[in-house]
Amino acid sequence: MEILRTPDERFRDLAGFPFEPHYAEVDGLRIHYLDEGDPDAEAVLMLHGEPTWCYLYRRMIPLVTAAGLRVVAPDLVGFGRSDKPADRAYYTYVRHLAWMHGLLFGHLDLDRITLVAQDWGGLVGLRLAAENPDRFARIVAANTALPTGDRAPGEAFFAWREYSQQVPELAVGEIVQKGTATELSAEVMAAYDAPFPDESYKAGARQFPMLVPISPDDPAAAANRAAWRVLERWEKPFLTAFADGDPIFRGVDVFLQQAIPGARGLPHTTIENAGHFLQEDRGERLAEVVVDFVRRSASGKAAS
Repeated sequence: MEILRTPDERFRDLAGFPFEPHYAEVDGLRIHYLDEGDPDAEAVLMLHGEPTWCYLYRRMIPLVTAAGLRVVAPDLVGFGRSDKPADRAYYTYVRHLAWMHGLLFGHLDLDRITLVAQDWGGLVGLRLAAENPDRFARIVAANTALPTGDRAPGEAFFAWREYSQQVPELAVGEIVQKGTATELSAEVMAAYDAPFPDESYKAGARQFPMLVPISPDDPAAAANRAAWRVLERWEKPFLTAFADGDPIFRGVDVFLQQAIPGARGLPHTTIENAGHFLQEDRGERLAEVVVDFVRRSASGKAAS
């Protein structure tokens, strides 16, 4: 199997990104992650989605670590500074889970985790939490879901799915721009393009939309239903912080609030003037929500 590794020089002097890289070998692949703040503090795990990388969290990390917390922000395999298998067929939902499991629990041995998950960060993170509940203390869901294929996604998702498979060049920076409410600088768009020197590096980004369960017999559907049976009994604090301008996940926050016991009575937040990539639009605001949530729930005052 051919494994591509983005040259380090493409990550030099990225706008607003002063963080040192860290690496772990998992199943023969090099996975990149950021590890900032007090290593003995509670860990806030920030999981990105499609087609971004941990650069998406650069505005949030300094505020969360300044509050005395540790931030771990990996790049999913196929993204960022992590290795990129060239064969699309190698990317499966199960493998993505196994790769993150090996990094987070095998290499880093994280526990007392506060999960912050957006987009595919939730499809991976919520499954990991349901299958390893003792490792997680609380969850912040931000523009994400855990689909089982029993309900059809909305038109916005199908439009994105079709576009991602048919467009000759998957222009990542432009995709992020289309998913934000604010105007991105050329330097920021270049940073989102940095992991992908050419189309051969984008197998993971191309495949991700095809891995979302959209039918009841999808390969991941049964395991996601099993995860939901755990989440439907989840009593630990579960907060939603969705954007007001995300057409793909509109209304999912209300569903999560009603379906998960740990979400009841919490001060759920709508992040205003933000799109799908709300970390880019209102990262500082989302960081404030996360820090306040950790403090309140740690002191037993999470409910409003």
